[in-house]
Amino acid sequence: MKPIMNSVHIRTNAEERRLYLPIRAKFWISHFVAFLWMCMAVIFALPWLRELSHIVTMPVALIIIGGICYIPGYMNAFLVISLLMDRQPSFRNEFPNDDITVIIAAHNEDTKIFQTLSYLNQQDYPGKIKVFVVNNCSTDKTILEVLKAKKAFTIEIILLHENMPGKFHALNHALKFVLTPYVITLDADTILHRSSIRYLVARMKSSPEDVCAVAGSVLTKNSRKNIWTKIQEWDYFLGIASIKRLQGLYQGTLVAQGAYSLYKTNCIKEAGGWPDAIGEDIVLTWRLLKKKWRVYFEPLAVSFTEVPTSFNHLVRQRARWARGMIEGLREIKPWNQPQVYVKYLTGINLIMPYLDLIFTICWLPGLILALFGYYWIVGPMTLLVLPLTLISYSILYIYQKNSVFNHLNLKIRKNITGFILYILFYQMIMSPVAVLGYIQEILKTKRKWR
Repeated sequence: MKPIMNSVHIRTNAEERRLYLPIRAKFWISHFVAFLWMCMAVIFALPWLRELSHIVTMPVALIIIGGICYIPGYMNAFLVISLLMDRQPSFRNEFPNDDITVIIAAHNEDTKIFQTLSYLNQQDYPGKIKVFVVNNCSTDKTILEVLKAKKAFTIEIILLHENMPGKFHALNHALKFVLTPYVITLDADTILHRSSIRYLVARMKSSPEDVCAVAGSVLTKNSRKNIWTKIQEWDYFLGIASIKRLQGLYQGTLVAQGAYSLYKTNCIKEAGGWPDAIGEDIVLTWRLLKKKWRVYFEPLAVSFTEVPTSFNHLVRQRARWARGMIEGLREIKPWNQPQVYVKYLTGINLIMPYLDLIFTICWLPGLILALFGYYWIVGPMTLLVLPLTLISYSILYIYQKNSVFNHLNLKIRKNITGFILYILFYQMIMSPVAVLGYIQEILKTKRKWR
């Protein structure tokens, strides 16, 4: 299969000199602007603070308004300024040919695994691709589907078996057989754009030696299914992608997600493989970062994964993500991370439980009160965060459209209903779900892969 020959724009030396800002400068400029924004919010919110303090006392009022307005405003301003200054480095070589290994952990994936392997078989990557499919206690026809794919496709597919239940067991079992310098993890329900692996490896090969992993871009595959998948389409396209770009800019992508990421094999092995954790990819990434390695993000390495189609499944998934974040914080504290950018990025996770809790127990009741004319908690000042959110999404939408989708000959699906519901109601669902995940981790309830 011939590779797509449309190349990423390579800036000239003159352009680089004119536009280049060191990452450290971008980091502190973004903080400075965010601080100014928060100061403005504090000044304008003084009447709101005084009024609320008469009802719940001044300390409680500060806690509530800080979680609703001050801190979210600071974080959104930092995100917007960072995205405005972000410039993805050009590739040194868009067509690397290093041998790579792909690991797919499969548990009851007979309806999806054949399609996933089919898209792997269609990759325009010029190097050799070896695929390990690890059957992890499947009770359906997963094995038969893998054997059918072995006969149907030219790509090398090796079927392994792991009888210990758990995704981390399956991944570590396959890792023993990996001999290539790079290894990719791919979920069994995730399909790849035909140039995805090529761009993922090209980013790694174009990066400094201390980059140990590159996270791919994960978008929704089944967005037309129902209203829940339509909403999640925008979460992956705008919300998750914007955070990934922010973290990638500061060379500390916090999750090289198991759904689709590339790792240096020797780094994975030195870190001890995937840990026994519900968020095994989160904890592994933080371990890699602690070793003074860096993790990048490549937006052109696009994959499409199946997202939850029911509310209950969505709740289980996002609660699991929240638990994974707590697992990572418990094992590796932000102040123990060696790089200043990673200290900040992981430090944000320390305050996420506070923000989610305030949103759940204060903002939602405050919204109901506001509907009846009582603006004690939710009022005009809370709207200060909304413009920043819309600006950040607009920046990312333009970037995704012009630099990613157009380049890959993809089209952005019109999904106005999903977008409106995502903007207005999604956080109302996600914050309580995150709180549920925190509680589950505190109580150590039973883990579930899905």
